[in-house]
Amino acid sequence: MFTDMKLQIKMLSSLLLTLILIGCNSKQIEMEKIIFLHHSTGQRIWIGETNRYIFRLTKRNDIQSYFKNWNKKHKTNYVITEQTFPAAAPYGWKNDPYDYYNIWVKNAGDKPYMNEPTLEILTRDYNVIIFKHCYPVSNIKEDTGNPDINSEERRVENFKLQYIALKNKMHEFSENKFIIWTPAVQVKNNLTLEEAQRTQIFYRWIKEEWDEKGDNVFVWDFYQYETDGGLYLKDEYSTTAFDSHPNRKFAGRIAPIFAQFILDVIEGKIE
Repeated sequence: MFTDMKLQIKMLSSLLLTLILIGCNSKQIEMEKIIFLHHSTGQRIWIGETNRYIFRLTKRNDIQSYFKNWNKKHKTNYVITEQTFPAAAPYGWKNDPYDYYNIWVKNAGDKPYMNEPTLEILTRDYNVIIFKHCYPVSNIKEDTGNPDINSEERRVENFKLQYIALKNKMHEFSENKFIIWTPAVQVKNNLTLEEAQRTQIFYRWIKEEWDEKGDNVFVWDFYQYETDGGLYLKDEYSTTAFDSHPNRKFAGRIAPIFAQFILDVIEGKIE
């Protein structure tokens, strides 16, 4: 009888260990949810080289296709979705550093701000949050010497204060990962030399000073891909010499690079 009891205890212990291992394993393969917050430039990369008509009919796009193929090959369960942020109404079609600061830092909390989700809301629903600025962010004015974190004026001095506040806020959500694009820039015909130079100054500050290795915030270098080391979005990468949206060929080349960067962040391959 004593032997039978020992056998039952041993079997029960084995069962419990199996359940624990299954539980741990399920955490490893559970759904990883990613949200990409963007406007029109981001959508061009999201669609990639997929035909625009096919996208309108089927919503098929290069980024999700890349993730689908990755999941199938590697038996992962990464789900990426996108969202226009902020929406045109009621907030307005603006996604400068000020606007992320305004929604996520200045008006942080468990309730949406002007119908836009705060980080408290987004981090509950998504493991990885990706955000960016559209190319008007490159219309940067000269600094005044009096930076103002609450100013909507595009000045490097204001951007720096807003970025520091945003990073501190993102650090509050240590279980989540954040990916931010370096600033989208414009074609030469749409940007003065001084504006282009200021954008490059801001870009270098993000890369060389603001970005921290080993934290939960990651920088994807879209600016470098657009400029190839220059000051402007190259004409051959733009829709036209007067339209600063990426063209289909460029978007098709960049989409898989962007998708792989996201996957590398998720899987801990990038510091």
